[in-house]
Amino acid sequence: MAIQLQQAITVGKYLVTQRLLGRKHFPLVLMLEPLFRCNLACSGCGKIQHPTEILKQNLTPEQCFAAVEECGAPVVSIPGGEPLLHPQIDEIVRGLVARKKFVYLCTNGLLLEKSLHKFTPSPYLTFSVHLDGLREQHDKCVDRQGVFDKAIAAIRVAKQQGFRVTTNTTVFEGADPAKMQKFFDFLESLNLDGMMVSPGYSYEWAPDQESFLKREQTKALFKEILSPWKSGRKKWNFNHNPLFLEFLMGDKDFDCTPWGSPSYSVLGWQKPCYLLNEGHYSSYKELISKTKWDNYGKASGNPKCADCMVHCGYEPTAATAAMQPENMGKAIGALFGG
Repeated sequence: MAIQLQQAITVGKYLVTQRLLGRKHFPLVLMLEPLFRCNLACSGCGKIQHPTEILKQNLTPEQCFAAVEECGAPVVSIPGGEPLLHPQIDEIVRGLVARKKFVYLCTNGLLLEKSLHKFTPSPYLTFSVHLDGLREQHDKCVDRQGVFDKAIAAIRVAKQQGFRVTTNTTVFEGADPAKMQKFFDFLESLNLDGMMVSPGYSYEWAPDQESFLKREQTKALFKEILSPWKSGRKKWNFNHNPLFLEFLMGDKDFDCTPWGSPSYSVLGWQKPCYLLNEGHYSSYKELISKTKWDNYGKASGNPKCADCMVHCGYEPTAATAAMQPENMGKAIGALFGG
């Protein structure tokens, strides 16, 4: 709980500072993708669809640090690909921790246990392990048997060694609410430092385009899945602002903050977010100044944004909303299990 409070205080100070400086377009989370290679071929992800010459490339630690310094976000998420395939991932993480960034290293867990010796437990470092359900469901999603068991074993070892560990779950069309609730109950037994959840969105390069949720489907599904949490019957430890979860259930009506989670990779700064393939800028300054932000988000009428309710666009909105007096009590209460 201490790190959640520490992170919340840091982000809160950051939000107040941006407001005092009169800035509208500022990042909360940098999505830092140091490579696109992966040791899995999940049907809901399109990263490994890049050409071979792109898949061979890595960001250098210096490029990673420069991107972090340029955008200034207090939180850095390291997805991929599989970041643990990067030969200098430990150097990248050490540099970010030294800069007191809250780092979430996203991994499928296959390489986690044998990679732990490269890292040092820190309140600034969290391993975010991708799990989309219990054994049968998860192994089906990643199209390989045995991945669930290996990931769970790695989580247990990481926790024993003093590391912070969260899980990251994508909910797709056809998910069984009862099975998802049972899955959350199981995750609670692992003594995790939080669970993250997000609806699947139609990422253009993903091989499976049939399993992504529409907006009304998302609301109905999450309302059912999260009903025990909403009623207080379950105390699932979500690593989310509660306002974001209320948004997923349809209890809040937010618009996207597309600049809140910029994405930087071997290709540059992605326009306008990692879910849309509209090209890249060479600098963060260009991304912010040249993007026509009014063309994105549900309110824009852009059909590509109509059904998206993904965390990268709406968590920043929820974080900003939490600073409003009428929402502060709920946001603060969540830090202490309220």
